[in-house]
Amino acid sequence: MNRVHLGLGGNLGDRLGALQSALAALRARGLVPQRVSSVYDTEPVGFLEQGNFLNLALAGHWDGTPRELLERCLAVEAELGRVRDFKDGPRTIDIDILLRGEQIVSEAGLEIPHPRLHLRRFVLVPLAEIGPEVIHPVLRRSFADLLAHCPDPSRVRRVAAPEAVDA
Repeated sequence: MNRVHLGLGGNLGDRLGALQSALAALRARGLVPQRVSSVYDTEPVGFLEQGNFLNLALAGHWDGTPRELLERCLAVEAELGRVRDFKDGPRTIDIDILLRGEQIVSEAGLEIPHPRLHLRRFVLVPLAEIGPEVIHPVLRRSFADLLAHCPDPSRVRRVAAPEAVDA
């Protein structure tokens, strides 16, 4: 099985419930979570005229291809009511593939590592919590180092322990 890191977040409806449902749906589709971060309340990035998000990161194992994982993530998003009205807009759930071990993927609709993970505090804070020593395969810097040098000034506040979603 291959080690993967995912980022999950949403800002519509029952935000915590959506994270819980997404994690359960990913498990049902073959993802084996090993570490789940705390839950963080985060300011929006990009389109700012919307409510705050709840975000978390998880590290786990996935036995399929990156494309198959993307398909599963998109299916979970659709199942939980994700609508893509416009870039960076409000959403019930968003699931991003952040890393897949040392693998680098650049295909239509799929880029791993996620091309903006090092620029987003709402991604780096939970990643640094669950794997501060993990090295970004392109930038060759740890999650902890990327967080320490992140240019994103947005607020990220821990609101719940991992147990809140990883029951």
